[in-house]
Amino acid sequence: MTDFLMVDVASVISNVPRSNFKEADLDNLADMILKSEGILRPLVLKKIGFEKYAVIDGHFEYYASVRAREKNPSEGEMVNSLIVSPNKEEVVLKQANFLKKIEYGDNLPEIVNQPIKTDVIPTQSSEISLIEKQINDLRVELAQERQERQKLYEYIKSLETQIPKQITPLEAFNSLNLLELTLRLRTAGFTDKKAAQVAESVEKARKKKQFESLKDVIARVTIASAKKQVKGISADKMVDIVDIWSHILFK
Repeated sequence: MTDFLMVDVASVISNVPRSNFKEADLDNLADMILKSEGILRPLVLKKIGFEKYAVIDGHFEYYASVRAREKNPSEGEMVNSLIVSPNKEEVVLKQANFLKKIEYGDNLPEIVNQPIKTDVIPTQSSEISLIEKQINDLRVELAQERQERQKLYEYIKSLETQIPKQITPLEAFNSLNLLELTLRLRTAGFTDKKAAQVAESVEKARKKKQFESLKDVIARVTIASAKKQVKGISADKMVDIVDIWSHILFK
């Protein structure tokens, strides 16, 4: 009994090595199979287990179908096949050999019904080829993911270096340069002129000695006004500075 079925390529094995055929020829036929949505000559198979088959005739077409599945797993998944019952196997082989001799002449090697090892799947089987391809694809995906994670990590690190460091108002008076301090004083309501004067006074005072407290800043920071020295920062103004600066991130 012979049945015509569409069989999953991954469920078929062959006792003929794939290396017997030129990859370029397999590749060309694979493209044709995908374009025509099937092979013209169905594979002749015998059943060797539950949904497992071995090629009796059509080894070249089989490997071309394997290549088609490698190229397009969804389109090349199934292959049209003739499933031969065990009692018909020998006569089918004879018919296949006879037809090949008629078509190609006596120089064509005869198809031999070699035993198929069902306990070990040949390394050239479609199932192994598909698994190897899936493993290689997974390795490529993992490598790409590692590269993307590394890029993301480096990007995050670069952002972290740009995040301003928060410092207290006292640290600001002791560490900000003249320009930065002038700008910060302006945020607290000082005019441009007074902000510059206070910043200069702060710089002169801290060169002699770092400020120990905000009260120390109030006491030591003075500016010239009407030919006399007056406090550059009042107690009330310092309250405003502390309130505003406490919500600002300084570099």
